[in-house]
Order: sequence, then C-alpha cells, then structure tokens
Amino acid sequence: MNIEERFEFRSVHLEEAEQTARIEAICFPPNEACKPDMMRRRVEKAPELFLVAVDRETGRIAGFLNGLSTEEEVLRDEFFTNAELYDPEGKNIMILGLDVLPEYRRQGLATELMRRYLSREKEKGREQIILTCLPEKIPMYEKMGYTDYGVSESSWGGELWHEMRVTLKEQDFPV
Repeated sequence: MNIEERFEFRSVHLEEAEQTARIEAICFPPNEACKPDMMRRRVEKAPELFLVAVDRETGRIAGFLNGLSTEEEVLRDEFFTNAELYDPEGKNIMILGLDVLPEYRRQGLATELMRRYLSREKEKGREQIILTCLPEKIPMYEKMGYTDYGVSESSWGGELWHEMRVTLKEQDFPV
C-alpha cells in the first residue's frame, strides 16, 4: 500500500487539538513540546496552516506539520508561545513542529508531509518556509530542500538550534 492509499492528508479539525498535543508530547521532550493549551490556540487561530496525515485504517493522526504565517523573516521563540503573531497574509511560514508518531517513522511520512506542505504553501503565494532544528536533523531537512543558515537566534527549550529555510519559488514539488 502506498502512502497516498494509507493516509488522508488534510487540515486539522478543532476537535483534534488534544490529539495533536498528545502526539507533540510523544515526539518532543517536555522542554520543547507545545503545551496543550497553546496547541489548541494554534488550531483555533490557523487550522489551515496544519497538515495532518490520518491513518485511513485507524482514523488516528499518524503525523502532522504546523506553522504560522508572518511577514517576519527570523524564527524567534515567541512564535512557539504566541499564536497572535499569526498574520493570515504573511509571505513566510514559521514551522513550529513536524511530528510523526514512532510507529509511523522511517516510512517516508515526514518527507511526504513536508513535500505536500511546501507545495500547498507555494500555490498560496508564500515565499519562504523557515524552521529550526537540532544539528543532527540538518541532513534530513536538506534532503527536503532546506538550506542551513547556521545557528539560530532561537534558544527554545534551552537548545542550540540551526535555522533552515526553503525559498518556494526556487523549488518544484511534484505531486
């Protein structure tokens, strides 16, 4: 069964905010994970900036991507804690999390979520997608089309992050 047959890809539903917060708690350590109340605010504020992969067999979310659009060009810590920074017309997206449950990893789901997300946001006219990651994740994001811009200004969760960017007009995301 291919990835398209196995998963439904769509925006998040409001009633799935708790499920996404539980997944985040599994995928990230406590100092980095989005708290349930903040996840709910993100879902309420910008559900169209989530992309969930729902396992067609179980009906459960297997993984998701979420971000906030903005005119800003640097991912600062406040994006993780303040959904009010969301600008629906923003030309850039700050990725706040890519989460895939352990039992669905190493099957191409994270890559497919990112490919679909980048393609969707390019179609909407967005210019850049910006994220931060730990140094060991740099090769994974480079394979997804991102460029490493070095150590980030963000110190979210007390970690040393690298800022990575993809300029959408320079990329092609075949379906």
